Amino acid sequence: MKRIILLISLVIMFGGAVFAQAKKPTIMVVPSDVWCNKNGFTTTYDNQGSKVIIPDYKLAMQSDENLILVIAKINTLMSDRGFPLKNLESVLKNVEQQTAQDNMRTSKEGSSLAESPLDVLKKTAKADIIMQLTYTLNQTGPKKSVTFNLQGIDAYTGKQIAGAQGTGAPSFSSELPVLLEEAVLSQLDNFNAQLQSHFDDLLTNGREVTLRIQVWDNGSGTDLESEYDGDELGEIIDDWVFKNTVNGRYSKSESSENYMFFEQVRIPLYDANNKPMDTKDFVQQLRKFLKEPPYNLISKADMNGLGAGLLYIGEK
Repeated sequence: MKRIILLISLVIMFGGAVFAQAKKPTIMVVPSDVWCNKNGFTTTYDNQGSKVIIPDYKLAMQSDENLILVIAKINTLMSDRGFPLKNLESVLKNVEQQTAQDNMRTSKEGSSLAESPLDVLKKTAKADIIMQLTYTLNQTGPKKSVTFNLQGIDAYTGKQIAGAQGTGAPSFSSELPVLLEEAVLSQLDNFNAQLQSHFDDLLTNGREVTLRIQVWDNGSGTDLESEYDGDELGEIIDDWVFKNTVNGRYSKSESSENYMFFEQVRIPLYDANNKPMDTKDFVQQLRKFLKEPPYNLISKADMNGLGAGLLYIGEK
């Protein structure tokens, strides 16, 4: 009997240890586009001649005290459930420095990167999932309630992978964070289960990104049809992508002598040293591979947003 009890205890302890070590996705809570637009917190930027309106998170955080309290409450609820968090306010400070650097980047033709301020925010935060929050304060007589909508967005693909919405019971409480907590709590565990399920899929099948290869026209004579030991450079890159994606999962949608585009590229979340891997890390591996003999190619790895990898072959 003692042996059975001991065995059960060990199983419980082992199971608890495994559960405690399970990796959870890193998240960042932001106000939704709808909320920002409704409350006048937007800005316009020039994307290579096209005017684009996007949320102005910095203005929202500096202007709306309730927003700070609401995000802090959601952060606390998620942190209590073991989810690593990136704080929006802290990330925004880093974005200012990143934006100044990115604004200096141009191609050899003088074109700037088609990267929105939101892309810069995601890239700086490097969160796995963006939690977009919309909320409305309702009032009926002396009682108040909150209607909310939570959307879990894969930061790399922009796809929604979790959702929760509802309205809390009317209450005499006047504190918005309290009303929000009462409204969200009944939905949060199911929402978190959706987030974890998506992240578990990423751990098993890899993170989905895109990869674009472009050859500079610099007179070197090298293009994707150049041959090395009988194989064209485009075929060599295609083979490398197959070998370095999770289970060889990717789709090559375009290919020419100077251009290749891969979609649904599943890259590992962690490298061989268990270090988190992002899109640029993956492209850097390809850059180093092409730098070695017999190719000896100079190339530059870059990103356009968090989930779009770029490799320019021919020069830095």
